Amino acid sequence: MKIKRQTKILQLISERVIETQDELADLLHQDGFEVTQATISRDIRDLKLTKVSLPDGRQKYVVLQEKTMNLNEKYIRVLQDGYISMDRAMNMIVVQTLTGMAMAVAAAIDALDFDEIVGSIAGDDTIFCAVRTEEDCISIMEKLNRIIHSA
Repeated sequence: MKIKRQTKILQLISERVIETQDELADLLHQDGFEVTQATISRDIRDLKLTKVSLPDGRQKYVVLQEKTMNLNEKYIRVLQDGYISMDRAMNMIVVQTLTGMAMAVAAAIDALDFDEIVGSIAGDDTIFCAVRTEEDCISIMEKLNRIIHSA
């Protein structure tokens, strides 16, 4: 029964925008599954579901991509290990890295998927990140500093 229920949950969240556990429970009840709040909570944890924000401001349950999480952790480690310093020139961030680490650190920055960064170019020990605006540049530098110094 658990496998059928969890399969149904995955189907429901892929087909609909489901914002709450109550909404999910109601849909499961409509399909003949008798569930409690505790069961829904366990299923959400077992299935590694998380909520993401939609452009219209609503939220939706989705499956957390564990592979992405592990990759992000690895990219963060590369960023922390290769980083030396950064500076800003208008809407451009210039990142200094250890010799030979610029490509890896640039890939790490790209993997963080900041919408504000238009693109990155890496040499041997220097990265140029083109950022949409000067304000975005400051925001990205603050975010990168938090990540780099979080270890």
